[in-house]
Amino acid sequence: LFEPSSCTYTYVLADAGTGDAVVIDPVLETVARDTRLVRELGLSLRYAVNTHCHADHVTGSGALRGALGCRSVISRASGARADVLLGEGDEVRFGAFALRARATPGHTPGCLTLVLDDESMAFTGDALLIRGCGRTDFQEGCPRTLHCSVHDKIFTLPDGCLVYPAHDYTGQTVSTVGEERRLNPRLTLSPDDFVTLMEGLNLPRPRLMDVAVPANLRCGIQDDVA
Repeated sequence: LFEPSSCTYTYVLADAGTGDAVVIDPVLETVARDTRLVRELGLSLRYAVNTHCHADHVTGSGALRGALGCRSVISRASGARADVLLGEGDEVRFGAFALRARATPGHTPGCLTLVLDDESMAFTGDALLIRGCGRTDFQEGCPRTLHCSVHDKIFTLPDGCLVYPAHDYTGQTVSTVGEERRLNPRLTLSPDDFVTLMEGLNLPRPRLMDVAVPANLRCGIQDDVA
């Protein structure tokens, strides 16, 4: 599922046998669409998971929690409030399946890559994009940390593991670990060259950053989490 303003991909995963489902990286503006889809498919949404505290859109996890009774999820290292705070190796289970968290900081300190338990799919957030990666010049980002995260936590997955990023700006939808390990023009650089590249990008500030980050530290509109 795609949100065009921020070029964000939202993913719905479900166990066909039980109907248990998770949503990854929902966007506030498309919560009505996501809610409708979950109901149309007869799914029980268990979790709304954020790969990190986004700066370019407000998450829909709080609104989905209110509409469907799911639990909000984010990394403990993000500093955000949620029902479930994940660390390295923690799992989000839905039916017979599980997403296992791998800490992949660098874009932000709280970035997670969520790997399906058979290692056939990885939802990489902004850490690894298709032929690119997330920026490292705000929210305590660090290019050297990002390079290490991708090589140690994502590029160690099987070659055929499908890579599903949080964003794409050119219409690409999926890659593989093997492709990105061989062909990603940023992450094939040495650590020093990668740092030099990322520090020289001079990217504009995200338009919604001042709104999105404070809201996402509360998982969107979720003000009642203890």
